[in-house]
Amino acid sequence: MTHRRTTGRRAAVAGTGVAALLAAGFTFQTANAAEATPTAAPHTLTAPKAEKLAATLAGHLGKEAAGTYYDAKAEHLVVNVTSEKAARTARAAGARARVVQHTLAELKSARSAVAEQTTAIPGTAWGVDPVSNKVVVTADRTVKGAKLARLTAAVEKLGSKATLKQSKGEFKPFISGGDAINGSGGRCSLGFNVTVGGAPAFLTAGHCTEAIDNWTDADGNALGSNAASEFPGNDFGLVKYSSSVSHPSEVDLYNGSSQQITGAADAQVGQTVTRSGSTTGVHDGEVTGLDQTVNYGGGDIVEGLIQTTVCAEPGDSGGSLFAGSSAVGLTSGGSGDCSSGGETFFQPVTEALAATGAQIG
Repeated sequence: MTHRRTTGRRAAVAGTGVAALLAAGFTFQTANAAEATPTAAPHTLTAPKAEKLAATLAGHLGKEAAGTYYDAKAEHLVVNVTSEKAARTARAAGARARVVQHTLAELKSARSAVAEQTTAIPGTAWGVDPVSNKVVVTADRTVKGAKLARLTAAVEKLGSKATLKQSKGEFKPFISGGDAINGSGGRCSLGFNVTVGGAPAFLTAGHCTEAIDNWTDADGNALGSNAASEFPGNDFGLVKYSSSVSHPSEVDLYNGSSQQITGAADAQVGQTVTRSGSTTGVHDGEVTGLDQTVNYGGGDIVEGLIQTTVCAEPGDSGGSLFAGSSAVGLTSGGSGDCSSGGETFFQPVTEALAATGAQIG
């Protein structure tokens, strides 16, 4: 990564930040997650309704809940459970149930165990995957030799609870995305327009606001100054507008139109999402993981990220991830590109809003 920040055109919507893109996608294993035979057809649900049902069931199922994901093709919520009794409860609520081998507590313990190695090895990412019912650890192409051997041994020690994947790309932060915002010596992109106490502001990536304090649009007109910044750990920044520039709550679709954003939502594994960025425009993909941790190197470890199959390239970082009219994430990092494909990590917008006291709009 250089310290020059690069982003896209106008300053009304999408965002940039870190786009270290993961080239290799997940190949989900289901050998240890045999699905129980359903007694009733699961309900057809939109992703937001599936998210609400997942939250409700988590409270009812307690320790027998082992994660959920959204089957976008069938439009079903899939609920992992550890007993047939819990499976009946999930089915009665309208979900599709799977009786799996590992509890969520076991997987979180395995995640903590492998973190002892991954936090010391740059170029790694790790998190619980509800589809495979495992902890998936990914190593980029820079992890080799003794480091790869150490990582392999740590994963193998966890047996069926974990699996190791290797990426052809390299995890590294980029800077740019949606609509262009510029600063001294660099360029990023605006994520989402928000208000704080009624005053207009916007969210972008935290690694952008860590490097640049004052922002202008693509034409050099003043936009505003940083009000909050978190990176590493999290990856979001808040910039308060200091000018009268128009700041609608929408995302640039790069085809002469825009998508209105009316609120924010948490991501759901299996959900279809869209990313807008200044380098590659608009691309779709699927959420493949939640609460992911990525070690970008140099001590820059970011936690709690959304992982997707959406491609991105340098200049897309910080860009907006959305689903319909809901803001979902800010581009953080990954590997790959939009010619050969890739995988991207995003900072959840709901967390950024809660931390800064901002509201979409």
